[in-house]
Amino acid sequence: MARDAGRPLRADAQRNRDKILTAAVRVFTEEGLDAHLERIAREAGVGTATLYRNFPTREALVEAAYRNEVAQLCDVVPDLLATKPPLEALRAWTRLFMDYATAKLGMADALRAAAASGSNPHAHSHNMIQTAITSLMDACTAAETIRTDISPTDMFAALAGIALTSAKPEQREQAERLLDLTLDGLKPVPAQLSDN
Repeated sequence: MARDAGRPLRADAQRNRDKILTAAVRVFTEEGLDAHLERIAREAGVGTATLYRNFPTREALVEAAYRNEVAQLCDVVPDLLATKPPLEALRAWTRLFMDYATAKLGMADALRAAAASGSNPHAHSHNMIQTAITSLMDACTAAETIRTDISPTDMFAALAGIALTSAKPEQREQAERLLDLTLDGLKPVPAQLSDN
């Protein structure tokens, strides 16, 4: 039986749930849709009964793991902005976005299967990521460290393009170079160059 979504989990139950979600992302990324749920439970250090109590179906686990990845990606923005200058925060976040994109690519078959079963793992992810990018870019604009003619939608499209071409782990070096090129392109043009 699935847990009651309205009740908060005990601390130990929340830790188990978090470990299951972390293991699920790793295993689905490595093995795709054919990943054995028993392996996920074993890697999380929990019994299969605990896994099924939290996630009664494979689709429920896939969706929860994906939503958790998106939430972690977006929830880190305030901490980055509080501890780094805005442009450095944006740069750090783009690296985290590539980690997210790599995991999403590895989970692509599982996500498609979840969507085919009537679930919508992507329902809120686009808006959450767009909000995260907007917060980072607004901070950079206020600090006058990026151009004002580039929208968060443009930045999201650039990141998505880099992710499509370079999100595999073996392409990480290329992704880093493309991210640097993109971020360099955001910097304001010096006045003496724009006057020529």
